[in-house]
Amino acid sequence: MDIKLTDSAATRIKTLCTENKSAMVRLSVDGGGCSGFQYIWGFAKAANLEDTVFEHQGAKLVIDGVSLPLIEGSVIDYVDALSGAHFKIENPKATSSCGCGTSFSL
Repeated sequence: MDIKLTDSAATRIKTLCTENKSAMVRLSVDGGGCSGFQYIWGFAKAANLEDTVFEHQGAKLVIDGVSLPLIEGSVIDYVDALSGAHFKIENPKATSSCGCGTSFSL
C-alpha cells in the first residue's frame, strides 16, 4: 500500500511537527462529513503496531490499519491559494467528494 507525499506536503508536515513538538502527523478516516467519510488530522509521538508510516524528505505521516485501505494510492499535497492554505488529498478510491475536500464517498 502506498501514499505519496509531495515536497510541499513534506515541508508543511515537518513545520507542523516542529511547532507541536510531535514526531509525525497522523491521518485517519472516520464516518461522517457531507459525503460519508471524513479525513481526520492529528499528531502522534509514535506509531502503533497497526500503523503504517510513510516518509518523504524527513517528514513522517502515520496512517492506521483501518484507514489505509480507504486512502491507499492517494497523493497528499499542501497548497497555499487565495482561498487559504490546506492539505489536498487526491484519493483514487473516492467516487465523489465535498466542495471543501474534507469528506468523500466510495
